[in-house]
Amino acid sequence: MSLFKKNETKNNAVDQRSGADSITFLSPDVPVERSTSEINALIRNTYILLSMTLFFSAIMAGVAMMSNMQPMHWMIVIGGYFGLLFLTSYLQNSVWGIAAVFALTGFMGLTLGPIISAYLTIFSNGAELVMMAFGSTATIFLGLSGYALASRKDFSFIGGFLFAGILIAFLAGIGAVVFNLPGLSLAVSAMFVLLMAGLILYQTSDMVHGRETNYIMATVTLYVTIYNLFLSLLHLFGFFMGED
Repeated sequence: MSLFKKNETKNNAVDQRSGADSITFLSPDVPVERSTSEINALIRNTYILLSMTLFFSAIMAGVAMMSNMQPMHWMIVIGGYFGLLFLTSYLQNSVWGIAAVFALTGFMGLTLGPIISAYLTIFSNGAELVMMAFGSTATIFLGLSGYALASRKDFSFIGGFLFAGILIAFLAGIGAVVFNLPGLSLAVSAMFVLLMAGLILYQTSDMVHGRETNYIMATVTLYVTIYNLFLSLLHLFGFFMGED
């Protein structure tokens, strides 16, 4: 998966000090090491861009809700997501990569709007469920990110588990939609809550320890964790606490 693609080659490294499109070629015998200032700049740029994309995504979700936009077919959602994700990955070392990030997050915001509208319509306490999911997502993300940043623990050892878990959960989620299996869909949501929590630790750790060298791709990974975490929590809250 492109979320776990890391630039760990010894032959070249992206120099974040001069922009996302600046490449420094190193000797094959010299290992890539990032200074504390470079790592801090990467983290700062990532969270600034993440904040901007979340705000833009919220605006697009609001536009979808106000226009009474109908939910997209799940195949269109998946196709649009992976297409824009591939485009962002391809342009990650260019200034156009930032435009691709906003295209991706804006599209995901459009897909989120009809879902929120449905919860507000179906459940009498829909607004409360949405706010609970939003608050829980923010608390989990800030708590885990803060812990990884403050403790500086290395969570790279969970990378393989996350890759396998996300792949299994993704395929199970498609199966739940295609065969209309509510129980499986609920289990997938619970799995994604745990997997996204782990991915927050993993991605933040990679930034802290210099394994992640591109703030554009770091932003995309963290945005996807927040998006999936919010939807999964909303689904779980709606099932257990929703009032018709």
